[in-house]
Amino acid sequence: MTVFLLIVLVVVLLALRQNVVLILAVVAAAVHTFFVSRSAIEFLIQDIWFSVDRETLLAIPMFILAGAVMTRGSIARRIIDLVIALTRPVRGGLGLAGILSCGAFAAISGSSVVTMLAVGAIMYPALLSEGYDKKVALGSMTAGGTLGIIIPPSIPLLLYGMSTDTSVVDLFVAGVGPGLLLIVVMAAYVLWKSRHLSPRQLDLAEVRGALRRGGWAIMMPVILLGGIYSGRFTPTEAAAVSLLYALIVELFIHREMNVRDYGTVALATVIMSGIITPIFAFASSLNNVIAIEGYPQALTAFVKQYIHSGWGMMLTINIILLFVGCIMESFSAIVIFAPLFLPLVTGYGFDPVHFGIVMIVNLEIGYLTPPVGLNIIVGSVAFKEPFRLMVSAVIPYIALMMGALAVISAVPQISLWLVRVLH
Repeated sequence: MTVFLLIVLVVVLLALRQNVVLILAVVAAAVHTFFVSRSAIEFLIQDIWFSVDRETLLAIPMFILAGAVMTRGSIARRIIDLVIALTRPVRGGLGLAGILSCGAFAAISGSSVVTMLAVGAIMYPALLSEGYDKKVALGSMTAGGTLGIIIPPSIPLLLYGMSTDTSVVDLFVAGVGPGLLLIVVMAAYVLWKSRHLSPRQLDLAEVRGALRRGGWAIMMPVILLGGIYSGRFTPTEAAAVSLLYALIVELFIHREMNVRDYGTVALATVIMSGIITPIFAFASSLNNVIAIEGYPQALTAFVKQYIHSGWGMMLTINIILLFVGCIMESFSAIVIFAPLFLPLVTGYGFDPVHFGIVMIVNLEIGYLTPPVGLNIIVGSVAFKEPFRLMVSAVIPYIALMMGALAVISAVPQISLWLVRVLH
């Protein structure tokens, strides 16, 4: 009866078109006040305070701001110029450069939409001017942008780590193998689709010039990821270093950004953080109640009556998460479902780090699936193309990513080998 009333409450709020933050706040307050014994609304306030009183949470706005600074400045442009210069001799090299540029920018931005906009704004017109099929160009930029949430540093991986008390550093390290697999899969498809295009001769002068202009930009992922993987930086310190480095390079070295530009991107970051933080706070309170009441253990016992295989369980959760990715944005999905599903998968013997990667890849596909697919919605506006064309363009990439998801789910070593090496 309690669960039924909560479902009715959520359905009513959704019918009234309320946002996720308000729905979570009302449900959390109702749970503490009416549905859980030995609880009260005061406990909700305490949970919210303890949820946001974490040093790691500071990394989220700093990574967002660093990515916005690099997009507003010229770091993205300089990285792309270097990749284009190096891939010219390859047949379909410009398409390959687009995917590789998304991968490189993902290693410093941590965001899917930021990666797509930063690289796509430059590469999409260039691909069309070089004779690439419009669907191939659109799909590669839209799908390539999703690499921003799997290649470390990743804001969704950071949220997963905080929501489940899993090592964020291990999650960042684990994202390398799956990220490279997705880059290879996407790049192979783009090269195959553009195999009819003629390659160009390698211009060593162009490469040297791109290296000279992009030297500071290239050092960004080296410093950031090297600091994280070597253990010199915590995720929060890495976020602070990336922001400081981006500001110094853009304001004082490249000088292609001014203080007024910084004010604009800082305001946008505040708005974004104002969306993420309340979602995390209210969802964390709900997850505390769920854990205290023993629902994860009850769910595990119930599911084991019907699903006896660990791989059957993983397949079931993958299907659920693919559906969740279609109807929820990734931040809400992570803080709500990760703590609920983690005891279930660990009960079948799966590693929490491996499951974190599987969950993020599922939600990565969700960026390309209607009705909530952020990349196709934002891309439709940014690239000035019809929504229907955007959906059509990403269908092959969704299929490729689902194939990669199956491999990542079935072969945990793809995610965990580097973690074990560094340990």
